[in-house]
Amino acid sequence: MSANTNESASVGYEAWTDALRSGSVLGVSCADCGATYGTPVAVCHDCGSRDLEPVDLPTEGTLHSVTRINVAPVGFEGPYYVGIVQLGDARITARIERDGADTAPEIETPVVLSGVIEEDENGLPAPVFTVETD
Repeated sequence: MSANTNESASVGYEAWTDALRSGSVLGVSCADCGATYGTPVAVCHDCGSRDLEPVDLPTEGTLHSVTRINVAPVGFEGPYYVGIVQLGDARITARIERDGADTAPEIETPVVLSGVIEEDENGLPAPVFTVETD
C-alpha cells in the first residue's frame, strides 16, 4: 500500500460536482491496484491505498441495474427511475430518463449522460442519464 496521504491528488466532491455540471464525469483510480470509482472516495475500497488519481470517465455507458421510485421524496415528482450505470471500469448511481416510455429500461441498455438534477434544498447535483434510442 502506498504511503501517500496527499488528499489533493484525489477528487473531492466539489470537483466532482463541477465536472457533472459541465457535462463530464470525473472518477478516481487507485495507483496501487487500479480500482476505479465513479464518485469521490478518500481510500481505495479494494486495497486501502490513499494514492488515488483523478480520471475522466466516459459519458456513455450501460445500465447495470434499475429501480422505479413510485413514492418520491419531498421536493421530487414521481414516479421516476434510478439506476447504476457502468462507465468503463466504474459505476455511478444516477437518475435514468427515457423519452415517452413508462416501462423500465432493460439491463445492459446503452445510456448517455444528459445533464444533472439539482432539486434538493442544497442544490447538490445528481447525474441524469438518458436511454439511448435508435
